[in-house]
Amino acid sequence: MATAVAVAAPHADVRDLARRVGALSPVLAVIGLLLVPAGGGAEGGTGGTGTLADAASGLLVLICLVRVLRGGARPLTRWAAIVLGLPVLGICLAAITSNDPAASLPGVARYVQVFVLVPAAVLLTIRDRRDFAVVAWALVVLALLQGAVGVAQSLTGTGASYMGEDVRAVGTFGPTDVMGMATVVSYGLVVVTGIALGSGPGRTRTAALVCAGLLLLPLTLSYSRGAWIATVLACALQLLLSGLRRAGRVALAVGALAVVLVGGLGIGSTMVKERVASITQVTAAPDQSVTDRYTMWAAAGRMWRAEPLTGVGLKGFPQYRDSHASLALSSGSDTAGAGAAFQRQPLLSPHNMYLLVLSEQGLVGLLALAGSWVALLVGALRRRARGADCALVAIGLLSWQLIDFFYADIGGPSTVLLSVVLGLTAWWSLAEVKRA
Repeated sequence: MATAVAVAAPHADVRDLARRVGALSPVLAVIGLLLVPAGGGAEGGTGGTGTLADAASGLLVLICLVRVLRGGARPLTRWAAIVLGLPVLGICLAAITSNDPAASLPGVARYVQVFVLVPAAVLLTIRDRRDFAVVAWALVVLALLQGAVGVAQSLTGTGASYMGEDVRAVGTFGPTDVMGMATVVSYGLVVVTGIALGSGPGRTRTAALVCAGLLLLPLTLSYSRGAWIATVLACALQLLLSGLRRAGRVALAVGALAVVLVGGLGIGSTMVKERVASITQVTAAPDQSVTDRYTMWAAAGRMWRAEPLTGVGLKGFPQYRDSHASLALSSGSDTAGAGAAFQRQPLLSPHNMYLLVLSEQGLVGLLALAGSWVALLVGALRRRARGADCALVAIGLLSWQLIDFFYADIGGPSTVLLSVVLGLTAWWSLAEVKRA
């Protein structure tokens, strides 16, 4: 079966590809503008950053709205509208019941942007599997470019500060959004893994494997434990879905490559080993970042128990944090390097999306938002037979995000890319898939 990604990569007609790129330019602009260094710091929770990529996402929604109005047809199926619109229920209810509804309005705008409007716009902009392929490869290109910047930072000592040295790869996102490059590179690695596993032998698979090898290094040098865990588990799921025998072979190959990079070449070996070991140090001598994270998780749980149905309100976590957190919580995290001076970054969220939603939107909000994600994942799994590569890409991306949400939440310049990923997954899960 000729699948979308295999057809669209090196074999596509140049004129057809140029036409598709033009039609997809609003989506591609959001992805491309994430290469522009962000001026502000990363804000946790529902914080917005006002980057060029955010502005481009607003333009994408506006363009999509104009196209829908001019077309006159119903843009979404009833089921797609329900799945994508479900988060609005919890968002609006939490804002209305908040002790300070006015303060919650920016949070409403951010959640609706990231989880409803931009994903819907991406879904409506993509027309077929070749369009899906163009957007997927754009994510890979972004990952390669950000990864190249990150590797250069690590090798030249111009990255973010980590263990007293400026060696942490952060790309153009800066030291205040250390998860930004790790997230982008992880997306790219998951995409090329899905393409390689779902495509037949040929140049497309070869290109995907080469890209995967290139992206492993910047992901390692990001020292992001959450990104490591999510990437390993998401790629493992993709491998299992592609067949047990292949999963065994690929796992051995990836393991051998990791041994060569870290063990044989000694790239970041000491720091990588210490970072990996710190994942298991939850109760036995954890570092301060682990202590802070679990303290904030406990605080989020206490907020939820105080307001179990609707939470304390959007953007309410920073306001209620100190009254619900123990004395083990530090005043903030230290950031420095990558061209920025030392500063103390306040801890404004629990760094767990599920607990953030539970504390600010309550059980209603969590069920609405998580229910939408589960529906997307189930839809992607049910459509596996319609295109192995697209299915594996969509399942891998959404799985990565759902796993990473146990260690991270929205906030920072890279957040807008999450909405593009959700839109890409939503198209595969909810739209009528055309065999192109």
